Amino acid sequence: MSTDKTPGESGDEPTGAESEEALWELRDGAWVTRLIPLLRLAVKGWFRSEVKGMANVPDGGALLVSNHSGGLLAMDVPVIAVEFFDHFGSERPLYVLAHDMLFIGQGKQLFARAGFVPANRHNADQLLRSGGVTIVFPGGDYDVFRPSTSANRIDFNGRTGYVRTALEAGVPIVPVVSIGGHEAQIFLSRGEDLAKLLRLDKLMRTKLAPLSFGFPFGLSLQFPPNLPMPTKIETRVLDPIDIVTEFGPDPDIAEVDRVVRDRMQSTLDEMARARRFPVLG
Repeated sequence: MSTDKTPGESGDEPTGAESEEALWELRDGAWVTRLIPLLRLAVKGWFRSEVKGMANVPDGGALLVSNHSGGLLAMDVPVIAVEFFDHFGSERPLYVLAHDMLFIGQGKQLFARAGFVPANRHNADQLLRSGGVTIVFPGGDYDVFRPSTSANRIDFNGRTGYVRTALEAGVPIVPVVSIGGHEAQIFLSRGEDLAKLLRLDKLMRTKLAPLSFGFPFGLSLQFPPNLPMPTKIETRVLDPIDIVTEFGPDPDIAEVDRVVRDRMQSTLDEMARARRFPVLG
């Protein structure tokens, strides 16, 4: 799972440690090239992924904004990363804004080599201004653990920091919409009350204790994780949104966010209507 948070939200300013080391410089293109065939085997073989519209990603810096599905083993990043690599080649890197917990211990080197960086305003701004293509999941863990009854709903939980991030860096927002990933198992609850009871916000920096049902463990609080069903994942990359051109030099952040989500929701509704069966696609 990529437990991403949105750069630009309150409490999200870079710390001294985050600013001292530019983790994106640790990305290893040769290592990513070796990793892609393994990811392709998973996303094309098990999940039968299809991605349309990657050519909509413009030259230069761009902020890809996507919904997030699949719980602890969300496949959004591998699906998009493989298609991005196949379309643009190894010379154009894709960076992922991710939660700080991924960079604990050995995870720091492992994820940094693959292009993951901590999701804070400083990192996002530096990457985008330098011409980097960066993907963020504004809904983060709130989105990725949504109940299955809301599987086809775009929900960023009120987070709009991604709009400010793109606006300040002077790059377009490129909406990305996926369907199918949330059919990998049955998600019952985000478990917010249980998380409060267990004080997980203090222990693990999360307000959720999600409950799901799947194979082979049945009911699960994500540990150990159930295996994902071979659900077909379909993804669309939409037309880029130039904020200043479309909304003016002093845009209403909430209005931009509403338009982004409306366009994503309209596409997701269309994809849901075309989907014949759960899991099978």
